[in-house]
Amino acid sequence: MSLPFDAMHAALRAQVDRDILPGVSTALLRGREVVDVFCHGMADREARVPLREDHLFRIFSNSKLVTSCAVMQLIEEGRIALDDPIAAYIPELGERQVLRPGAMRLDDTEPAREPITVRHLMTHTSGLSYGIFDPGSLLYEAYGRAKVMSPHMELAALTQVLAPLPLAFHPGTRWEYSVGTDVLSRLVEVVSGRTFGQYLSARIFEPLEMADTAFWVPESRRERLCALYASPDPTDANGAGLVRVDDRPYPGAYVHTPVRESGGGGLVSSLWDMVRLLRSLIPGGATLLRPETIDAMWANQLPPGVHVHIAGTPRTDSRGFGLGSSIALRPAPGEPAQVAGEVSWGGLAGTVWWLHPRLGTAGVLMTQRWLGTGHPYAVEFKRQAYRALGQ
Repeated sequence: MSLPFDAMHAALRAQVDRDILPGVSTALLRGREVVDVFCHGMADREARVPLREDHLFRIFSNSKLVTSCAVMQLIEEGRIALDDPIAAYIPELGERQVLRPGAMRLDDTEPAREPITVRHLMTHTSGLSYGIFDPGSLLYEAYGRAKVMSPHMELAALTQVLAPLPLAFHPGTRWEYSVGTDVLSRLVEVVSGRTFGQYLSARIFEPLEMADTAFWVPESRRERLCALYASPDPTDANGAGLVRVDDRPYPGAYVHTPVRESGGGGLVSSLWDMVRLLRSLIPGGATLLRPETIDAMWANQLPPGVHVHIAGTPRTDSRGFGLGSSIALRPAPGEPAQVAGEVSWGGLAGTVWWLHPRLGTAGVLMTQRWLGTGHPYAVEFKRQAYRALGQ
């Protein structure tokens, strides 16, 4: 007899068998109850190490959910407010200049019409960029020269480097994926008086018993860190076949104490720690944040006509953005019809999480495929998961 999750398991096995994923582990929740856990494939293909539920993954931008929770804790305590100018805490980010439309030079700017606020940073509407998704643009070149994404630059130094660079647009008027979450990490440091890692350990990881989540993996846990893989064809990130790329995004990443504790993409975690984090944001027990705070996080914060769009991907009006995570306004192509209202995000190495407040369901997928987040396997996982959870 076929069980509700059999089709999803078969689809995930097929991704491993077709050399799309080295290994994959997933968990599905209905309310706070974990109703399905699946684990298949390899953590290390070369050493023939089977993937286990306790393996560790580079979660990259899944880290943003943790950072958002940290900021919302400080807001609950009245230590900051969403519409505070960031310059009240990080003065060098005040008095911004903005590139004029069609600017061909970095100094073709005009004064920002309003200051960058905490809300702008949480919603990626600050005018900051990442400087990695739009080759050939003025800010791509400028961010590269300034080494904005250098892992060897502390958070305090990052804000100093950003200070003279113009914004891509006036704060609050557009959406652009950005280094703003790392700026929020620095905000947490300034307000709390702790390093970002110390704050996360004391206020999030220890209370939630997320013992596997940190900015690096010590030698005692190194055998649990999955290998990282990518498509062998650099021109086809979605193609079959896998090559090992443990030196991305830089040699020694995640196996040494980092200089930058990046809230935008620096954490390592496990399947069960991600489950613990999501469970802490689901009603039905003690939550990390107040119910009204969580509701605000899951509400679309973008102005009318503004939607999530990452450079180089097709434009769509299907996604808004809350306080740290994407909000499904309507199904994107291939997504299940019930997806509207879902909050979600993913990481550069293919990890995915989603939570549907109205349906009371959630899911986590952990794998290690470079540039995997937008791959069709993630859409297939969600489609199969929604079908199974609906049975």
